[in-house]
Amino acid sequence: MTSDPLSREQIVRVAIELLDADGVDGLSMRRLAGRIGSGATSIYWYVRSKDELTALAADAAFGEIELPDPARVGWRTAAGRMAHGLRATILRHPWLPQVIAAHPAFGPMTARHAEHAFAVFQEAGFAGTDLDWATNALFAFVYGTALGEATTTNLRERLRRDGVDEEQYINELIDKHRAAAAPFPRLRERYEASTRADQDSARDRSFEFGLRTVLDGLEARLVPAPGPPGGLAAEPGSP
Repeated sequence: MTSDPLSREQIVRVAIELLDADGVDGLSMRRLAGRIGSGATSIYWYVRSKDELTALAADAAFGEIELPDPARVGWRTAAGRMAHGLRATILRHPWLPQVIAAHPAFGPMTARHAEHAFAVFQEAGFAGTDLDWATNALFAFVYGTALGEATTTNLRERLRRDGVDEEQYINELIDKHRAAAAPFPRLRERYEASTRADQDSARDRSFEFGLRTVLDGLEARLVPAPGPPGGLAAEPGSP
């Protein structure tokens, strides 16, 4: 309970706490009001709907991401830290991909993050549409990877809410995957290897491998390709 006047910032902060605990489906204006110690009607003076509230929460989450100075640490280090920061933020807030997909709002923190990403790749030497594509390449990788990780977290949360035994559910899922992979030797070998590995460590190493690969590829794009035989200039925009 609180007797302090409400503010949009307070509402968003408490909404993030509820989203972290119970996901998008567990957030309601009534639960939010109860947590704050206010009437549900009062909430609507500050946010018009649950959709608007979750969009505000997603934008606020982007404010948690470190924005290192590429002129000081170098563009690769800055890009890597931003990638790790976005992944960590999604793992702390596994509801984030669902909200972004449903409500692609662009608030001040999201804009701040995008502006800094452009600054990082501009420092590297990208310009024009290449600047857009370099930025998209990095963060498409991060979103794609972290989305799978967040899906696992959300599944565990759903099992907990539904009262399902997680260990039994996972064991049954493994049996189904083994049966599906049985006719395919390469798939079977890699699946069995993955089930023996420490999953958290394997996910971290996989992310590092993918991140280095993306950054290596982007860095290679900055090196001018050798000209064709005879000293003719390459066509503009050629890969």
